[in-house]
Formats: sequence, structure tokens, C-alpha cells
Amino acid sequence: MADETERLTDFLFEVGLMKRYKRTGWLVAGVSNPESIADHSHRAAVIASVLAAMEGADPERAALLSLFHDTQETRLTDLPYLAKPHVTTASNEDVTEQQTHGLPDTVTRLITGVVAEYEGKESVEALCARDADKLECLIQAVEYRDQGNRIVHPWIESSLAQLRTESARRVAHQAIETGSGEWFIRALKGDDSES
Repeated sequence: MADETERLTDFLFEVGLMKRYKRTGWLVAGVSNPESIADHSHRAAVIASVLAAMEGADPERAALLSLFHDTQETRLTDLPYLAKPHVTTASNEDVTEQQTHGLPDTVTRLITGVVAEYEGKESVEALCARDADKLECLIQAVEYRDQGNRIVHPWIESSLAQLRTESARRVAHQAIETGSGEWFIRALKGDDSES
């Protein structure tokens, strides 16, 4: 039991790297202080739960899938798309298996099952979590665009093209159209119901 607890504690420290590792694609786009992998994963989990609710799926399951979708990047890092054709990496399932080796059995089954479901792309919850990953990227790109970064259009377009659920596409189009500051203006007015 002590060894399992030690390994579990190691895993939790390792996952903490996600708070420090920056999303490298944004560095390529010229963003000087980009979001971390953990920043991305947090909002993606919120988005996954919302999309799942809209699509009639299990919001809690979709959020859980989303929380673990990038944990492998503690070992693989966040490779920008420009690098991916030139680098061969282990599968996310293989990395997760190595990360969870020696953890309590119930924890290992939970994490490996969640990653396998996400990577399998078959459940509605996995579809919502995958859309959440892309929609979060799109929303972040809109925020960076609104802050003056002119090179984010490829991230917006590629993310939009990969969305599969109608709910995600609707939100994406709204985010692109209204931009990142409109919510604040509506909240100040106290009238969120008007467009």
C-alpha cells in the first residue's frame, strides 16, 4: 500500500506539470504568454460538460474524459502541429499506461479507461470531449485575436473544421461573431437576454 501511495503522489506531482507547461502552438502564433495545458484542460472540461448536456449525453462523464485528455503531455510535451509530421511519439494510451503503472488498481482502471474512451472516439461523451478540446482552442484563439494577435486565424479555421456536434458548431460560430468582450458588456448592463 505504501508503494501505491508513493506512486499516486508522484502521479499527482507529475500532473502538476500541466500548470507550468505552455501550449506551444500559441508560441508559434506569437502569443508572448500563452495559456498552460492545465488552463486549456480546465475550460475544455467545462465546455465538454455543457456540450454533453446539450447533446443529451452525460455531462460528468464528458468532463472527466476532457480532464484527462492531455495528461500525457507531461511526458510528450505539447507538440505544435508543425512538429507532429516530423516526430513519432507513443500513443496516449501507452503513455497513460506508463504513467499509471503502480498506482492503486482502481485509479489505474479509472484513468486508463477514461483515456481509452476519449481516444476511441465512439461514445457521445467522447465526441463532446473531443469537440470541447477544439472549441476551447477556437475560443482561446478568438480571445488572442481580440487582444491584437493577428496570426490566430488558422487556429480558428482548423478548430471549426474539426467540430462534429451541432452544439459545438453553434457555439463556435457565436464566439467568432461576437468576440470575447461582449459577455462583459452584457453583464455590466445586467441584461444577458438581449443580443
